[in-house]
Amino acid sequence: MRIGIDLGGTKTEVIALDDAGEQRFRHRLPTPREDYQQTIETIAALVDMAEQATGQTGSVGIGIPGSLSPYTGVVKNANSTWLNGQPFDNDVSRRLKREVRLANDANCLAVSEAVDGAAAGAQTVFAVIIGTGCGAGVALNGRAHIGGNGTAGEWGHNPLPWMDDDELRYREEIPCYCGKQGCIETFISGTGFATDYQRLSGKALKGDEIIRLVDAQDAVAELALSRYELRLAKALSHVVNILDPDVIVLGGGMSNVERLYKTVPSLMKSFVFWRRVRDAGA
Repeated sequence: MRIGIDLGGTKTEVIALDDAGEQRFRHRLPTPREDYQQTIETIAALVDMAEQATGQTGSVGIGIPGSLSPYTGVVKNANSTWLNGQPFDNDVSRRLKREVRLANDANCLAVSEAVDGAAAGAQTVFAVIIGTGCGAGVALNGRAHIGGNGTAGEWGHNPLPWMDDDELRYREEIPCYCGKQGCIETFISGTGFATDYQRLSGKALKGDEIIRLVDAQDAVAELALSRYELRLAKALSHVVNILDPDVIVLGGGMSNVERLYKTVPSLMKSFVFWRRVRDAGA
């Protein structure tokens, strides 16, 4: 049996798969933010739940919102900042009393979609996670391309291109956790979407609550989503101009907003060099 853990900024989820790849168990718990040891305990609890439910012991792999440094072996560049500088794989392995494999969560998404998902068979896949943070990974011929420093695909920490005056003001008001200003993550993560809505409305709501207001034809929520769509289109256009992937796949909470799959490709046409974007649909 194989046990996979998705360690996100908001939730941590486990799935147990049998040898045929069929789901045997799935469960999620809130991620204990800013608490490194409790994060390890949450993972241990989820693994125990999976093994109790299935009656089997499994190998464990974890997708994290960051990367292991190939030089130091500790986590770097995680937007779950309490993981940074920690030998997370070793600490979880010690707690579970078995070897644990770690990989960047967006790289996991890219490979999964390239092998048997929405991008199955595609040569070049760019996978975006737009949730609490904003990460991305690249799969080439079904294998993760991680780069010499283990950070390939981290396009969320490039500046948003073609900023308008309001985006320039936003850049000054909303710094990124990485210490820079204007990072794509601050605009197009689910957190960024909620932040922009709060700037417009004065109300602090979660992303799914804002989307429900969009569905109810709330004008401010619609404005926030329209701005989000344009920013996502700008950000992804840079990817097309540089990498020209066969498929771009979206994951994370904001990927559940169905209209993105129609509006964003259309908006991207104004920014990509060839002025054309193939839309494969949702």
